[in-house]
Amino acid sequence: MFQTPPPPPVAPAAAVEAPAPKVVLAQAPTRLSTSSAPPPVTLSDASARASLATDQSIATDTNIRVAAALTDAQVKVDSSFRGASIVLYGAVFNPTDEPTDVVVVVRGPDAPIRLVKKIRNFGVWLNSRPVLFEGAPGFYMTASTRPLSDIADFGQLRRLGVGVDHLRIDAPQETRTVTRYGVRDVVISRLGEDYLDWRRAVIRLKEAGALYNTDPQGVRFVDKGLFRAEVELPATAPTGQYYAEVWLFQNGAPSSVSNLTLTVEKVGFEREVYEFAHRWPWLYGVLCVVLAAATGYGASRVFRRS
Repeated sequence: MFQTPPPPPVAPAAAVEAPAPKVVLAQAPTRLSTSSAPPPVTLSDASARASLATDQSIATDTNIRVAAALTDAQVKVDSSFRGASIVLYGAVFNPTDEPTDVVVVVRGPDAPIRLVKKIRNFGVWLNSRPVLFEGAPGFYMTASTRPLSDIADFGQLRRLGVGVDHLRIDAPQETRTVTRYGVRDVVISRLGEDYLDWRRAVIRLKEAGALYNTDPQGVRFVDKGLFRAEVELPATAPTGQYYAEVWLFQNGAPSSVSNLTLTVEKVGFEREVYEFAHRWPWLYGVLCVVLAAATGYGASRVFRRS
């Protein structure tokens, strides 16, 4: 009987397929090199970045300072404006172990304020001659981590003008009579011993209108070195440029300050009317009279009895 011989071993085929994985592995780097990979970082670039990071770290570790910003640096006022609340936030870099305090001061544009005083004349109460303060800020706010008297002494606060009690309000410097606001007898004088009474009256009226505010706990630390404060602008806040100062106190002395600006401006039709009234006041007055007369005449024609 004839027997079929067994098939020969296929060892050579296995030897041929063995290099195939090597070919696949060799092609992988070639495909990656054709993609949009970032350029390699050279030794000079790495040294520059390390040097910059080192300089910043050294400045932060050795200098005590404060940095702050506003969530909104521009407030637009229109007919529907009912006030605004702006958040002031920042960070304190304190490499020492001494505690620090943060004081926020926001001052609005200066605006003249006219005051009169009730006087008794022959048993009748009359208004005295008006007194005009020309340097009172239209808005003033202070917020701090604790009462100002606990942060710095009287002289330091007075020198910096921080706090309503230390607010610089320009008093009249000379005695004369001028015409302001359509009133002829406006007295501008040094006021002498009555200056403090008039000054308290200015502050009291501004506080009643929510234009002056003092919050001894208005600055809160939300995290280590991070703080926030709120700036509340009433509906009667004057338009113009506001200046914010963020003071950092340590051991009763100012260590750093950050200065910010805030703009409050009218927009829309209200702004056009406001600018027209201030640029051409006489023409604005004549148009108002004509408009009032026309409105009255039209109403009389409409509601006239037959």
